[in-house]
Amino acid sequence: MEYIKVGVIGLGAIGERLIQGFNANSHTKVTAVVDTNIERATNMAEKLGGINWYDNHKDMLAEEKLDLVYVAVPPKYHHVVTMDVIEKGIHVLCEKPLANSLEEAKEMYEKVENKAIIHAMNFPLNYSSPANTFERLMKEGYIGKLRKLELSLNFPNWPRLWQQNEWVAGREQGGFVLEVGVHFIQLTQRIFGSITYQHSQLELPEDQSKCETGVIASLELEDGTPFLLNGISQIAGAERITYTAYGTEGTLSLVDWGRLEGGKLGEEIKPIEVETEESVTLIDNLVAAIAGKESQLYTFKDGYEAQVILEKLRAK
Repeated sequence: MEYIKVGVIGLGAIGERLIQGFNANSHTKVTAVVDTNIERATNMAEKLGGINWYDNHKDMLAEEKLDLVYVAVPPKYHHVVTMDVIEKGIHVLCEKPLANSLEEAKEMYEKVENKAIIHAMNFPLNYSSPANTFERLMKEGYIGKLRKLELSLNFPNWPRLWQQNEWVAGREQGGFVLEVGVHFIQLTQRIFGSITYQHSQLELPEDQSKCETGVIASLELEDGTPFLLNGISQIAGAERITYTAYGTEGTLSLVDWGRLEGGKLGEEIKPIEVETEESVTLIDNLVAAIAGKESQLYTFKDGYEAQVILEKLRAK
């Protein structure tokens, strides 16, 4: 089939990363970009071969013939931009989190469900071999019966040195709970089912415009198993993210997004080899879905369900 014409709204670090993915896929091509920073928009358009650029998403939606729009603006603007894309009836991929509030997320989810368009969230862990191997080992009983699930988020710097900007550091739409925790909340809902919020405590700086510096939270999985979240930033040492399942027969961890560690009772914790099957990416699945073929996408429904927990974790 003819390639899928993609418009990208928001040209930050994450947006640029997925642009590379779209243009590396033989079925998709970025044909227009938008950023309110005109210099950034023009530079990216030139880098992509002189494609059309805009500093207002409404102009792009009005003037371009697009099959898919990727919304990669800061969370505060997900709602207004994505609702405009939905109104135009264009397939849409939205960055996480779905919105900047539960009310916005609900409206987006309900609106898109009433349109005959493909809608998806950028939750890349779902297409990660380490995360999928983690899920397979859990289902095969590697750790026996699950006793406790734990997510630990340690950041020497937040924002991280590669993503220095005001909104990631801000309380309104930033923070590591929203930016990083969302991936593992959604992954947990995929593997273990619904999550129930119990209680949590945020550590917040005196500057009320700045995001959390710590969080301790108690959640519960669908079967009653405890799920603990412990996060902290501005600390000594290296960044480390661990997602650990403790069971009656062993322990299994997904470490720093891309490594697995585990061991049986009485053994040391050691690296576990990750399956090396050919990966099918988010973009591959978008292509399949748009062509009417079987696909594995995580939709605005998944984004909304994750947002329910996120907003409780971020509440003062």
